Amino acid sequence: MRQCLTNPEGGYYTTKTQGRDQFGSKGDFITSPEISQVFGELLGLWVVAEWMTQGRKRSGVELVEVGPGRGTLMDDMLRALRNFKTFTSSIESVYLVEASKPLREKQKELLCGDAEPLEEIDIGWRSRSKYGGITVTWCEDIRFVPNDASKTPFIIAHEFFDALPIHAFQSQAPSPTQQSTIEGLNGPIPLNKPSSASRQPQWRELMVTPTHPPTAISTSSRPSLSSNSLNMPDFQLSLAKASTPTSLVLPETSQRYKALKSRPDSVIEISPESHSYVAEFAHRIGGANQSRGFQTTDSTSRTSKPSPSGGALIIDYGPSATIPTSTLRGIKAHKLVSPFVSPGEIDISADVDFTALAEAALNASEGVEVHGPIEQGDWLELMGMKERVEMLCKNASKSGTEGEETVKRIRSAATRLVEKGGGGMGRLYKFLAITPESGGRRPVGFGGELRM
Repeated sequence: MRQCLTNPEGGYYTTKTQGRDQFGSKGDFITSPEISQVFGELLGLWVVAEWMTQGRKRSGVELVEVGPGRGTLMDDMLRALRNFKTFTSSIESVYLVEASKPLREKQKELLCGDAEPLEEIDIGWRSRSKYGGITVTWCEDIRFVPNDASKTPFIIAHEFFDALPIHAFQSQAPSPTQQSTIEGLNGPIPLNKPSSASRQPQWRELMVTPTHPPTAISTSSRPSLSSNSLNMPDFQLSLAKASTPTSLVLPETSQRYKALKSRPDSVIEISPESHSYVAEFAHRIGGANQSRGFQTTDSTSRTSKPSPSGGALIIDYGPSATIPTSTLRGIKAHKLVSPFVSPGEIDISADVDFTALAEAALNASEGVEVHGPIEQGDWLELMGMKERVEMLCKNASKSGTEGEETVKRIRSAATRLVEKGGGGMGRLYKFLAITPESGGRRPVGFGGELRM
């Protein structure tokens, strides 16, 4: 997944192709911020509400977005935040974590305009936004974003985790023979002592392998490709013939996975990179769990934070409580396709395991709480979407016939975001919040009220 999406020499997001735009009605998929400005405005409102509840800090506030796409969401947030001048004066910088140069260019143009120069600095690039000159800093990885325990970071991750790599495993009934090797990257690795685990149920990894001969193959929960599709896949998922290092380790990290091991043919998907990212969010908000010795890839992240502050909103699709299974998919021109065709030319994603994210955040920091997941339709309604839509419609209706068409578009877009019928976005997408530990206080949008 990582190579297909972000490889600098042909990755889906990192390669600039004339006439190709991944986002919007003319691209491969459309996201909530591209549908209605209200979505980003309400996320901005949530950030302000948390800032107020946490004591209205007058400085050191950071807005961090990972995977910001074309910059539409942050643009809508900053435009809405202009109405809260005390808050905007407290913003030290906006940090955009973006590995794609073409997307960074689009974000810079939207948020800063052509007139503002783009300055290269030690951690990435920097410019000034068109919204009050707020500093915008681009980093290729969140580890490059400065981590200062005195700061108050508000982190947004919209449709970010679904694009992070996964490992897939399938449980196998006990083998009648002892296992004498495990599968390594370069072939079988002999064991000094044959494993007695072969007498017990085992996890086997689902590996990407060449298809011989080419056949119409897709992941188990997705329809097979027809002869009229993009291309017949060159690859497929195949069950490893023996244990792999990851199959011996990752499924043993949670009781949720262990409970399925004894059920033959159970399939689970695990994204260790997602767990690392959400742990990083928790460290920045609540400090690291020093007592548990939690490890990250960056030693500067393992800092204590005497006064937890900030928050994170994660918006993505996936089951609320169950483990994702066989969800790897390709997306092209708003249709599902095999993830094994046209590498670098289609989007690839998998469902997000929200429970695993919550566990990773709580294990990483004693200074945070997790709220949700809650369905997008419910969250938007709780945040006042209906009232905001009515306000926009009232202003638009003053423009006569043209205004009537605008009103229709505003209402249609809002309905699309909250509808729950079938695969409606209001039910498919979920919101998860990470906030400072406060004895169970619920944030707005998750059943709580604004505290001044």
